[in-house]
Parts: sequence; C-alpha cells; structure tokens
Amino acid sequence: MVFPIKNIFVLWCALAPLACYGFKSGEFKTCEMNNFCTRNRGRERGQPWEILGKFSFHGSKGSGLVARATVIDTSTPQAPYTLELSAYIPGAVRIKMKPAPPKDKSRFEVSDVLVDSLPSKELDWDAYHFGDEKTIFQLGDTEVVITHSPLRLETVVGGKPGVVFNERNLLNYEHLRDSKQDSDPPEFWEEKFKSHTDTIKRGPQSIMLDVSFPSAEEVYGIPEHATSFALNPTKGKGINSEPYRLFNLDVFEYLHESPFGLYGSIPVLMAHGKGLSTGVFWLNAAEMYVDISRHETTNAPESAWMSESGIIDLFVMTGPTPAKAVEQYSSLTGMTDLPPLFAIGYHQCRWNYRDEADIAAVDAGFDENQMPYDVIWLDIEHTNGKRYMTWDQHLFPNPVSMQEGISNHRRKMVTIVDPHIKRTQDYGIHTEATSLGHYVKDKDGKDYEGWCWPGSSSYLDFTSPTVRAWWGSKFGLDKYIGSTKDLFIWNDMNEPSVFNGPEVTMPKAAVHHGDWEHRDVHNLYGYYVHM
Repeated sequence: MVFPIKNIFVLWCALAPLACYGFKSGEFKTCEMNNFCTRNRGRERGQPWEILGKFSFHGSKGSGLVARATVIDTSTPQAPYTLELSAYIPGAVRIKMKPAPPKDKSRFEVSDVLVDSLPSKELDWDAYHFGDEKTIFQLGDTEVVITHSPLRLETVVGGKPGVVFNERNLLNYEHLRDSKQDSDPPEFWEEKFKSHTDTIKRGPQSIMLDVSFPSAEEVYGIPEHATSFALNPTKGKGINSEPYRLFNLDVFEYLHESPFGLYGSIPVLMAHGKGLSTGVFWLNAAEMYVDISRHETTNAPESAWMSESGIIDLFVMTGPTPAKAVEQYSSLTGMTDLPPLFAIGYHQCRWNYRDEADIAAVDAGFDENQMPYDVIWLDIEHTNGKRYMTWDQHLFPNPVSMQEGISNHRRKMVTIVDPHIKRTQDYGIHTEATSLGHYVKDKDGKDYEGWCWPGSSSYLDFTSPTVRAWWGSKFGLDKYIGSTKDLFIWNDMNEPSVFNGPEVTMPKAAVHHGDWEHRDVHNLYGYYVHM
C-alpha cells in the first residue's frame, strides 16, 4: 500500500507519539528539582542588607574612578561583601558585589567575555554626594541613587526611574562554608536526579537579586526560549509557572510558549516604556533562572535572577533610547562581526552525504536546476570513525580534489568538529590530549569520560587558554590533512552534549582549569570552544 505523505505522518505519530511531540520533560529538571532555585524562589523579603560607613574612590582621576563600599547581610554581619560601582562609555553602569578579602577569590568570576578595551572606557563620575543615608553619583543625564539601609540602588535617567536593584529586598548570597555543618540539610552537599548524583564540593553558593523597571511597559530578551517576544510573567497574582531557565542544553525538541531553555543562554534583559528604554546584563556563567512578574500597584515589570554560583556582576544599560541601550551593551561585549559574503548565501546541509560522488552529484544538481547556493556542509559521517579532522579513506579518499571541485564553482565547504574526542589509542589527537592533560577531569581527578557520537569520549577543557591555543593550532593546513583554504568549520555539540550525562550534558561536579567546577562555567563552555 502507498501512503500519501500526510497519512505517513499521522501513522508515525500514532505509533511513536514522542517523535511528533518530542519534548521529554521527564529527562530535564524543573526549578523544583534544582535545590538552589527552590531555596531562592521561595524567599519573600529577606533580611535587609546595608552599607557600612561611606563610599570611597579607588583608581586615578581621568582613567575611571571606581566607587567602593562595604556591605553586610544584617543576619550574618560577620561575612562582609564589597560593593563596587563604575561607569563606562557610552553610559553603562556596572554594579559588582562579591565577598570581601580574604574570600574575594573564593567564587568564580567570568572573564574573557568583556571587550579588552573596556578599562580604557571607564569614566569618572561627573558629580557625587556622599551622605550617611544616601549616596548619589551623576553621569550626564543619569543619576545613580544608593540608599544605604536597606540597600537599594536606582538609576534615574532624565528624571525618570530606570532600573532598581534590590527594590523588593530579595538580594541573597548563600555564604560559603569552610566545611559541612551538622545542621546542613543533605541537599546542600548532594543532589540526585534520576540515576545521577551531583556532589557539591563547595556546598550551597547560590545568589539572587531582584531588578525592577518602574518606567517600562514590557521586558524582552534572556534568550534562548520558544516564547513570545515580550516576556510573559512567570510569577504573580494567579500566576506560578516555571521561571525562565538559562542552561545550555542540546535539546532540539521543545514546547511552544515554554520558559524551558534551549541551546544557548544570553543573560540580557531589555525593558521598554514611553520615553525610556533600559536593560541589564547579568555576567554569570552558572545555571540560572529568571522570574518575571508585575508590580502589584503600577503593573511595571520586575525580574528576579537566581544563579547557582558565581558573583553578582550586573551591568545596567541606562538608555534612554532602544538604540542607545543596545549600543551600551555592545560596547561591553563587542559588536557582531560582519560575516564573510558567502556565508549569507544559501547553505546546503544534511545528515549525511554518502561519499564524494554524492557531493559531486548534489553540486551538479543545483547547477542543472539553476538553483544558486554557496556552501555545502559535511556532517560527522565524512570522518574516519568519528575522529574529527580526519576523512573516511573509502568514502572520501580525495578530500582536496573534492574541495577543489566545489571551489571551482566559487563555493565553499564546511566540515563538522565537536568538542568530544574519541577515546582510542589510534587517534593522535586523543593520545596527545591525554599526555598533555588537556581533558576536563571528573570529581576524582581522572579524565572525564562521557558518551557521544564516537562512543566513549573525553572533553577538551576549553576554559584553559593553553588548551584553546593547542586546539587552534590543529586547524592549520599542515595539521588538518586534506583541508584547503576553502574549508570552514562547524562547531557543534558544545553545550556540551553528553548522551549519558545528567540532562544530556556534563556533570556539574566535573573539574576545569583553575579547579573550578563545571557548575561554575557551564554556560561559557561553548563560547570558549569558539574562541
């Protein structure tokens, strides 16, 4: 019997419904299953934080003066924190808060994301007033007003309130413990999900901060989610959905109108209202959740940010226009590079082309049918047994001439490269990475092993600049044998994807360069692969 395409689809859905409605919610965590999220989301107004004494300036006038003060959680005044305020061209304000010395190095701080030239963009404050109850900094049309007790920071732009830090007094730092305490609940040090156990070496260390936008009507951003452009509330009167999750995962199935995170995470929230547009950038690489709500009286949008580890490092884009707010953000992380001209044409890609003859036939077929295209992609099957930067000698025995056949038509080729490396002694990249100690370690200090396309694999530790330099050298024409100047690279699976790992990714207890756990750097891993 011959089925029409539509009937085949209906039959397939009836026999295998997950293939049609494929999001497997039981395979992934919710906030309730993440103890750090549950602890923070359940908070109402916490114990107030307050500034001790007054702000002081650090640095030299003319090259950016950083305002610094000591703050405490009044419930644990023995654990002081340092609050820093700085400003940058063309109008971004940085609010940074972390443990005071000697514990200032005890938490992970994101590096390599901000532009190298950022220190040269630091501004002196135009004016300031140090008071006992309030401190005010002036920067052009923007004022930063800090209330000392309870701690509250507000930007005022052209007389309009822009962004308010700790308006609802939800600020929370889970103070680092020197050791496990008898009164600690078990989930402080160990968390279970399905068959996986997460050993939390440093104990609970999450952070939370509420950020409000009193002059805004809607908020946008914090991609990547399959939801409406203007973000729907996740908490409030009659609303209690999942918060928006930012945790990089290799999940191609997804639900429509869901706060569940997809492949990438960009912790930037933009707020727009009549006459004022602002935004915030939360510089943190750990798993995070963001609640969106509405002010009970004014209906203005509010947000609450919860990260599993790290420090509070918040950039405020003061606006006042959408274009200015975007300019302020791009001045921090850099502008998007213009792609090469060929990259904006049509790309042909499928899993998978059989061999060189198949490639030649597809290439010729486009010409025969007068269909323009610029790039053809090769997925994993072109390699020798899923060893990246190799070629299957039976199916792709002449990679250079194959590429020349493509480039003679003014086209390019792309091959796939993943961060997991096949564990086999006949693969030089693996043996070299092993001998040099370039792999991510498990919690016991051994090379971490996970399962991905090649089978048993280890994962290069791209958080290490030494590993990045070593890996980058492998793409030279003299190292990547069979490559040409018209071959380009597809970086894939760098969430990182681990088929047998918790939530299809790497265990949070895995250890990276600098003795930081994967929980600290997870959302940075793919970024470092690209570097």
